[in-house]
Amino acid sequence: MNDSLLSEEEIDQIVEQQANDESAWESSIFVQKNSTSVFLPSEVATKAVFFANLHREPSVETWLIRVIQERIQLEEAAFLQIKGELVKDSSK
Repeated sequence: MNDSLLSEEEIDQIVEQQANDESAWESSIFVQKNSTSVFLPSEVATKAVFFANLHREPSVETWLIRVIQERIQLEEAAFLQIKGELVKDSSK
C-alpha cells in the first residue's frame, strides 16, 4: 500500500484501527532533547521571574518558552504579510 495515495482521513482511520495493536507498531525510539543556553542580563531575568510568577507559570523557563513562541508567531505573521505585499507590488 502506497502511503502517498492515502488521504489524511484514511491514514487517521488506519492509525485508529491499529492504536491498540502492539504488533502494528515499531519499537519506541527515544530522542534526546538538545538544550540551548541563553544568557539573560540579571535585570531581564529578574523581570522574567516576576512575570512568570504573575502568570502562575510552573517555571520561568515555561513562561519564557510561551512568550518566545507567541513572539515568533507575531514575527512570522508580520513577515508573511510584508512578503505578500512585496510580491503583490512586484507583479504590478
